[in-house]
Amino acid sequence: MTSPSRPPALNAFRVSLLVAALAVFFSLPSLRGSGRNLDYGANLGRFLGRFWPPDFSIWPQIGVALVETIQIAVMATLFASLISIPLALAASSNVAPWWVVRVTRFLLNAIRSIPSLIWALLAVAVVGANSLAGVIALAFYSMGYLGKFFSDAFESVDGEVADALRCVGADPVQRFQFGIWPHAEPLVWSQTLWMLEYNIRSAAIIGYVGAGGIGVWLHTYQEFYQWDRFCAVLCLILAIVIVLDAVGERVRQKFAGSG
Repeated sequence: MTSPSRPPALNAFRVSLLVAALAVFFSLPSLRGSGRNLDYGANLGRFLGRFWPPDFSIWPQIGVALVETIQIAVMATLFASLISIPLALAASSNVAPWWVVRVTRFLLNAIRSIPSLIWALLAVAVVGANSLAGVIALAFYSMGYLGKFFSDAFESVDGEVADALRCVGADPVQRFQFGIWPHAEPLVWSQTLWMLEYNIRSAAIIGYVGAGGIGVWLHTYQEFYQWDRFCAVLCLILAIVIVLDAVGERVRQKFAGSG
C-alpha cells in the first residue's frame, strides 16, 4: 500500500514566486486608463509626427542652459564623491564599529529615499531659483548612492592587507591608503562617472522647479507643445551621456590593464 504523497514543502523560491504573483495581481488596477474610448494608436502617431524629426535650430538658444546643466552635474558629483568617501568608510563593516555602520547606513538610506526633484524643491526654498540650488540638490541625492556604492566597494576588498598593515603599526589612514584604496579605486572611479552621467540627466529635470539648467527650456517646450524642440534637447543630452559612457569604459579598461 503506497503512502499518500505529501505536498512539496515551501522553499524560498516558491515563496518568492507566490509573493511576486500576488504583487502582480494586486497591481493590475494600475493598468486602467481614463475610461474613455481613445484611439491610442492615432494619438501615438500624432505625437510622433510632432516629436520627430528634432528641431536643432534651437541650439544657439539653449546652448548656455545646456552648459549650465553640465556644470551643475559636475560640481554636484564632485562634492558628493568627496563627502561620500568618509561616509562610505563609516558604513563599511570591515572599517568602522558596528554602531557607526548602522547609523551611517540609516542616514544613507534616508538620503536615497528622497527623490532628486524633492531635494531640488527644498534647495530652491533655501537658496532661491538658481543653479546653486541644483548643485545642492544633486549633491545630497548623489551622496546617498555614492556612499552606498563606495561602502560596497570597500567591503569587497580582501582585509588581509589592511590587517597586516595594522600589525606593523600603520594608522587608520595608512591602512585605508595602502590596504583598501588601491583595490577599490577602479570601482570608485567607475561609479563616480556613472553618477556624473546620471546627474546630467537629473539636472535636466530639476530645472522644472527652478534649480537651473536645461529643464527650464524642456518645461517651456512641453507647455507650448513644441515636441520637436523637446526632442532636440533630449538628443543633445543623449549625446553627452554616450560620450560619458565611452569615457567611463576607457577608465575601466585603463584600471583593469594596470591592475
